[in-house]
Amino acid sequence: MSKQMDPQLEELGIGRKIRALRQRRRFTLQDLSDRTGLSKPLLSQVENAHVMPPVATLLKISKAVGVEISHFFQTEEPEEKVALTRAAERHKFNRRPHQDLVEAGYRYESLELHRSRKQMQPLLVTFDPLEKGDMVFFSHEGEECVYVIEGEIEFRTAEDTRLLQPGDCLYFDSDVSHAFRSAGDRTAQALVVVYTGERA
Repeated sequence: MSKQMDPQLEELGIGRKIRALRQRRRFTLQDLSDRTGLSKPLLSQVENAHVMPPVATLLKISKAVGVEISHFFQTEEPEEKVALTRAAERHKFNRRPHQDLVEAGYRYESLELHRSRKQMQPLLVTFDPLEKGDMVFFSHEGEECVYVIEGEIEFRTAEDTRLLQPGDCLYFDSDVSHAFRSAGDRTAQALVVVYTGERA
């Protein structure tokens, strides 16, 4: 029996948009897998709204299909020079027991929904408590800025570990393999801005 779509993920529409872009470019799942380095089963789960893809995964897919990552979050409204996203417009993704979020250890929501062509993607990210051995490392093009709102967040690379507390701000090149977790026994939250454009 086929797995049912998650209503919350289906409402976000990310999987539908990925499938539409893939089909528009006449890519098979295998083509997209070859271009992203992601497995066909994972891509299928994302397209069918079974899992919420980590940001690094979305960035790889967006590059492969020729759009900015913001395309997956935007509404279908005309582009505006000045865009305001009201709090009530945002899709809040709540983790459920059966969802492993591809074992990313975090969940996120886009804070800006109206600009399709932007080089920065602002996200509100909630990090879950994890054992050190369960942390998953990601890398992708661009830069990231992380401002901690609440809780303690551990940031790790292969060579370094930093403990971030409320009010701390971390800026790094995201092609460095990195991982995050809540360092406490409860979730932590941060404003994360991902920059995907050309470096100066």
